[in-house]
Amino acid sequence: MIASVRGTVTATGPDHAVVEVGGVGLAVYCAPGTLADLRVGQPARLATSLVVREDSLTLYGFADDDAKQLFELLQTASGVGPRLAQAVLAVHPPDAVRKAIANADTAALTRVPGIGKKGAERLVLELRDRIGPVPVGADGAAGVTGGAWPEQVRQALVGLGWTAGQADQAVAAVAETVDGPPPPVPVLLKQAIRLLGRTR
Repeated sequence: MIASVRGTVTATGPDHAVVEVGGVGLAVYCAPGTLADLRVGQPARLATSLVVREDSLTLYGFADDDAKQLFELLQTASGVGPRLAQAVLAVHPPDAVRKAIANADTAALTRVPGIGKKGAERLVLELRDRIGPVPVGADGAAGVTGGAWPEQVRQALVGLGWTAGQADQAVAAVAETVDGPPPPVPVLLKQAIRLLGRTR
């Protein structure tokens, strides 16, 4: 596993850079934001993830280890390969990806080319418990504000196949159990799904 590379940038292309390490030029595929910070002739250090396929070895590069770890985690979701995982990080910074998954913000996830509504919902369901700590916003509130969660839970339920009426009933029932600051959206969504599971 090539965990990182450090060397001189000898060339850049639309989707990759060549970093010379010990006389060997390594092609490293990077998101546009990472490429924008690289300069030909200048030294660079990239966190990297080596993707091994039967017919290829492809090195993906990131500005820091946090982005690399998230890239690797995204690929553990069904239907997500390295190209799609990199596309997610090209559209959103790592903190925004974690927040979108933790808060079931499928609208943010579907802004990534190649991710539709079902794909976004699958990411939320498969990764929300493994996404790690969600960054605290500038206003000091983690996740979403108390007034935003009912609509997010409602949209997630409808996306998972329940009717709008069923989703409204479940959200209303969950709201009755919330006393004080609401728990994270994934917790509330689980409660709603449990309630609906009894009525199916």
